[in-house]
Amino acid sequence: MPGFAADDSRRLLARLRSVMSGKGSAQLKLDKTARIIAEGMKVDVCSCYVLRAGEVLELFTTHGLDPNAVHVTRLRVGEGLVGEIVSQKRPLALADAWSHPQFVYRPETGEDFFRSFMGVPLVQASRIVGVLAVQNKEERDFDDWQVDTLETVAMVISELLAATELVKRSEVVPVQGNAVLAQRMAGLALHGGIGIGIAVMHAAEVRIGRLFSDNADAEKARLHAALADLKSDIDHLIKASEVRDSGAATDLADVIEAYSMIAADGGLIRKIETGIDGGLTAEAATQKMHEDMRRRMQQIGNPLIRERVLDLDDMVRRLLRVLTGSEQETDIPDDAILVARSLGPAELLSYDATKLKGLILEEGSPTMHAVVIARALDIPVVGQVKDVINRVDALDSLIVDGESGQVILRPVSELQELYAENASALAQQKRQYANEIDLPARTLDGVDVALLLNAGLEVDVPVLNSTGAEGVGLFRTELSFLSATTLPTVVEQEAFYRRILDGAGDKPVTFRTLDVGGDKVLPYWQSLGAEENPAMGWRAIRIGLDHPSLLRGQLRALFGAGEGRELRILFPMVTSIAELVAVKDILSKEFSRCRGKGLRGPSDLKVGVMIEVPALLWQLEDLIKAVDFLCVGTNDLLQFVFAADRSNSRLQDRYDVLSQPSLKLLKSIADAANNADIEVTVCGEMAGRPLEALALLGLGFRRLSMAAASIGRVKRMVRSIDVGQVAPLIHEVYNDPSRSLRPKLRSFAIDNRIMLA
Repeated sequence: MPGFAADDSRRLLARLRSVMSGKGSAQLKLDKTARIIAEGMKVDVCSCYVLRAGEVLELFTTHGLDPNAVHVTRLRVGEGLVGEIVSQKRPLALADAWSHPQFVYRPETGEDFFRSFMGVPLVQASRIVGVLAVQNKEERDFDDWQVDTLETVAMVISELLAATELVKRSEVVPVQGNAVLAQRMAGLALHGGIGIGIAVMHAAEVRIGRLFSDNADAEKARLHAALADLKSDIDHLIKASEVRDSGAATDLADVIEAYSMIAADGGLIRKIETGIDGGLTAEAATQKMHEDMRRRMQQIGNPLIRERVLDLDDMVRRLLRVLTGSEQETDIPDDAILVARSLGPAELLSYDATKLKGLILEEGSPTMHAVVIARALDIPVVGQVKDVINRVDALDSLIVDGESGQVILRPVSELQELYAENASALAQQKRQYANEIDLPARTLDGVDVALLLNAGLEVDVPVLNSTGAEGVGLFRTELSFLSATTLPTVVEQEAFYRRILDGAGDKPVTFRTLDVGGDKVLPYWQSLGAEENPAMGWRAIRIGLDHPSLLRGQLRALFGAGEGRELRILFPMVTSIAELVAVKDILSKEFSRCRGKGLRGPSDLKVGVMIEVPALLWQLEDLIKAVDFLCVGTNDLLQFVFAADRSNSRLQDRYDVLSQPSLKLLKSIADAANNADIEVTVCGEMAGRPLEALALLGLGFRRLSMAAASIGRVKRMVRSIDVGQVAPLIHEVYNDPSRSLRPKLRSFAIDNRIMLA
């Protein structure tokens, strides 16, 4: 495409604008558009493929290929170059398409003579709906400017597809006869509880009526006026929100701060202005920036960075509503179940929280900002429900089971009644837990048990008081690193840790040093590359020892934050005493530096080690002499012992944590710590499940750290047992490797009226 430049792009957009505003059927407009693109971009072929039901890409129009192939040629997602664009969710430009391993030859198209290829996704509401592709006879390299132009043109096609609904929704909804079937959909439980109500579809998509403009200055003025209105709108939402009166008011400020940083990002604004200079309206340029940034951010492996995409989605949608003058409909019925692909914090706050009985997300994770807000408002949430947007209609009846991560669409009345009873029982249970907050976690035979909180975000700290937890048994410092866009400075880290300690008050907080690497990759640190076996790779303290400046910076920040109070530091993934000696040497030097500079530092410094690498089990005697406390990370420890990845669904039933090997291993740790009179805490998932926690108490553990939602039920179990009767049961499985203690322990609990819920 020699000579193709900015003027050609503007002329092409002007011609497309004329077609879009003219008369004719959708197919006729699509055919004209393909011809104009081919002529305007000086290519031999332009084709448009549309994604239909069953993940099939159908050729809907072409200029340059055999017209008889239209509505005949079909490719699966991942098949051919067109299918590769959809599966990889990014453009593809090739000087010699035939040499690409994914190239598929379809003789009916007559593409024998076309060598070079460029294609981009057609995106609609952040979902790929097709592919726009161009081809040339000669081998030619496509530059970034040409790819960018084709992406801009793809926006026009996407708008046409959206306006005409070429693929009807009825094609993808399962039916039987004339009735839509009831369905059970699995997802991820993000916040507990049961919600019963009717579906309210979150209208995330904003239709852009005007794509082109000849007055760049006027469009930039509209953009900046809209950004000012957006800031005012967010400020109003914060002041009016029910979250202000909940236990998470401080955390809301942190969520909105992160959200506002995106809205004020100068780099994003400049990208929008570049689109305006290219002939787009402010809203079209905003949409183009959004699609480009979303694609780039989703390619990052880090889940917390990918979650930042959701805040970007939220900000862009609100900005587009301001620019287009459209309003999000937020008037909902009293029993609303909100259904969304994704959701930003401000979008959730736009709804009346007193009417929301549940939230269902096609995406979502525990640290997603909208989920943080929903948790503060005690709204049941199920996320990662595949294709829920296409399967649910507005006003459908729904059940959201935040306990098991299930969604039931169009349940029969008997099922609704059963879940209503469960919801009532859960509500009663929560009230009982609330009434027991101030009661001690003490067994019937007078044994005190410390129930602690696993945390990693500021949103978790206020929960200390609302759950009655005695402190933070494990604070995962890596979450603040993973959610940042650049490596946090020592000053930033110190301010963060100080807020955590201030929020905890007189309750202790155990800070685990940075545990990144493996599957927790910092996107701004190139040294952390992908590994074949990340769980057992270069991670945690191994990185700290290889890059001591990173560890020293974090310790320096912790010493500053812990000024004048007790500071508890926990080192993860320690494998040998030699590693511990090296780590303590770095800690000692930083502590001496702190005192040498005349800084007050912590009044009491306690050092601990995570037991999660099995090698430490044969070094316990020396380990105990070198630390002030121990933490047992049962999640990693037991997956290493059983060589079974706990995230692999095929291996979830391969071993039982209440079987003979687990119990013997854990008892050896408890005995060693108790004999040496050293504090030991279990902070894995076992600690938060009442039956497993019961076994841990029988093994001799007296400190359990868990998620906030588990504290009430574990405390109830603790207050209902005579721990002296549990220990003998443990020994019964020692000589029978084929058995698990689980059935016997459950029967024991029933017989002795031990509360497991």
